[in-house]
Amino acid sequence: MAQTGTIVDHSLNLIKEDDTFLPHLTGSNREKAFHSLAAILSTPNHIHKSFLRIARESGEVVRILAFRVQHNDTLGPYKGGIRFHEEVDEEEVINLAALMTLKNALHDVPFGGGKGGIVINPRNFSERELHLICEKYVRYFNGIIGPDKDIPAPDVGTSEREMDWMMAEYKSINPGKPYLGSFTGKSVGNGGSLGRREATGKGVYFTLRYLIHNYLNKNIDAFNKTEHPYAKTLLNYKDKTPLKLAIQGFGNVGSVAALEAYICQNLQNKVVAVSDRNVTLYNANGLDIPALVRFTAQNRGDLPTTKEQLVKENIEAEIYDHKHILYIDVDVLILAALADQIHQDNVAQVQAKLIVEGANAPITAEADQYLNDRGVVILPDVLSNAGGVIVSYLEWLQGRETQYYSEEEVYKQLYEKMQATFDRIYPQYFNDRYSLREQCYIQAVKKLCTTLYRQGKLY
Repeated sequence: MAQTGTIVDHSLNLIKEDDTFLPHLTGSNREKAFHSLAAILSTPNHIHKSFLRIARESGEVVRILAFRVQHNDTLGPYKGGIRFHEEVDEEEVINLAALMTLKNALHDVPFGGGKGGIVINPRNFSERELHLICEKYVRYFNGIIGPDKDIPAPDVGTSEREMDWMMAEYKSINPGKPYLGSFTGKSVGNGGSLGRREATGKGVYFTLRYLIHNYLNKNIDAFNKTEHPYAKTLLNYKDKTPLKLAIQGFGNVGSVAALEAYICQNLQNKVVAVSDRNVTLYNANGLDIPALVRFTAQNRGDLPTTKEQLVKENIEAEIYDHKHILYIDVDVLILAALADQIHQDNVAQVQAKLIVEGANAPITAEADQYLNDRGVVILPDVLSNAGGVIVSYLEWLQGRETQYYSEEEVYKQLYEKMQATFDRIYPQYFNDRYSLREQCYIQAVKKLCTTLYRQGKLY
């Protein structure tokens, strides 16, 4: 489980030393119980994989590796996205499934953790071929998915289109069974929830805004009195004008977070840089985010890469290599691309003092430690990018009740759910020595441990 597993083990060791946690467990019984917890949380319940047989339009038959990992269902049905990416592998899917278990536990969402992956670059397949891949994935894994078993959702390389296709196939091969909750992240016309596509990006920006606007201002007296290193870092952001942001990744998460920052009335933001797999665009005076969103919508999600394209769209920006985004001198860096973007070989070049993880695991363990030692405030994935799974839960509920919420109600419930988590986590973070990631993991692991103990699963 890589970084996730390391911090889970660390969290368990800290919890075990706290005699006020599960005080009935003492002596050898406590040792045995925590050995059981380590075994349960460090390994997935199930790893399913198969080679999908796909007939391409050329007549060629290919076999495509596909995964579905079910990490833990202590709190409810397995839940997690399906990733279409040429570099996805078993280890990554296991790690992401574990992260989903912790994310749901942290935010009190009644799901377990799962994750899927198909080893393809979706850009290299036609729409018909992608439709067939989706159908085959559902057929091959039909026995393990369903509204009360394991509920997939979109992830990198997938969207509401793929979820619509998959749910249709699930319905076709399971006649008479409930099907609306078999997949989330569907289109609104196909039983999806209003606001689901934007939920992760909105949640990412809300995490940032709540910390440096609401929480900091509400607790300013305590922040002024403390010598806590992370609190001192955050104080530098009070009423800062303008607040310069860079956003790596301009897909569903990054573009929505960028637009939220652009229109925000609470903070004087200036989004000076954005990037995708091809390019970094930079403007010291701030980028025209709505224009970039319109451009990507018409160009298969890609940002402009040439001066000619920028001039045609009346967008002012300098063009740099796509990796340059990480090293720009900004106040806030939002990582909304892929895993392992900041690592031990490039972390020293990162200048931002506040980093928000919109993607899953974008910072390696070594880089994470380096940044924490420098007093960098990192809002970790498990905390900040949970908007998608929270609204997926709301979609799942709506499908069961066949009653649908307005977009305003969806966002209201999303923000209330995330704020409740922040108000549990931030006071502890700014009053002891642990990083925010560690605080989140400790709270998530505590919830899982308590539930496993009460269910009698430690013996």
